[in-house]
Amino acid sequence: MSELQELATVVASVLGATLRISVPLVLCALAGVLSERAGVIDIGLEGKLLAAAFAAAVAGAFGWPAGAALLAAVAAGMALSAVHGLACIRFRGDQIVSGVAINILALGLTAVIGLHLFQRGGRTPDVPPEGRFGVLFDAAARAVQDWPLLGPLLAEALLRHTLLTWLAFALVPAVWWLLYRTRFGLRLRAVGENPAMVDAAGISVAGLRWRAVLLAGVLCGIAGAFLTLAQNASFTPGMSAGRGFMALAAMVFGHWHPVRALWACLLFGLLDAVAIRLQGTVLPGLGAVPVELIQALPYLFTVVLLAGFFGRAQAPAALGQSFTKER
Repeated sequence: MSELQELATVVASVLGATLRISVPLVLCALAGVLSERAGVIDIGLEGKLLAAAFAAAVAGAFGWPAGAALLAAVAAGMALSAVHGLACIRFRGDQIVSGVAINILALGLTAVIGLHLFQRGGRTPDVPPEGRFGVLFDAAARAVQDWPLLGPLLAEALLRHTLLTWLAFALVPAVWWLLYRTRFGLRLRAVGENPAMVDAAGISVAGLRWRAVLLAGVLCGIAGAFLTLAQNASFTPGMSAGRGFMALAAMVFGHWHPVRALWACLLFGLLDAVAIRLQGTVLPGLGAVPVELIQALPYLFTVVLLAGFFGRAQAPAALGQSFTKER
């Protein structure tokens, strides 16, 4: 029974880590789904995620409560989304170039401003515990932790999560409902397929795209806040570590559908959780697994997905196309 209990503990820890690692991926993938369903390519997910994480960490380091720091992160995500919307919707610029510029801008500004504010090489001080999101059901997790077999699964995989984790997974059905069960969602999807038809119906194409892009900024803001207010305790330059691009790959793999993108994000999270677990593990006949190879697995899988599925995935017909209203 002790071996089974140990196995249950390992499985529970991997499942719990999978859910936690998946949170920023899920939120950024949902952001990409909303933006690209409206016809606006969002390569800048990585930059918005990084800027939001920095804003939340700075607010927390200055003593703001967790809720206010979350709002600061959302404001940062929306600000960069507004820049993207201004470049792509208002001035009809190249959407990919704008997204790449946002990524570069966020990477440079967060490091420079962090260095100026705290003189720690771009890193922020640790956010105090009262400024972070704690585990919601910690008492319940401790109560069931010692149950045979089922206890670790309930405690680690389900109960030891923060409010932002629960919010991220609750937003998946919410975004699905918004896209496929509301008039706004129908119009949003129509803008991504045939904006001229939407304009002919007397509906503002630019207005719908603006709303989609700003909603994407809100979701990226929540994702960034999770990184520094729930998963970690401070900001370090480049801490997004490619998660925005992983979310982009998950969105493409999920064919721009929120539920399918969720499963792709969970797969990425599982790979990352297993990689963390395997570090330093000695495999029979192979010896110790190289740490560098383990850490590279999620990124290699991202490249494989983008290379193998991007060409075959059916993107919205008007994705990346600027729209000019005919007079």
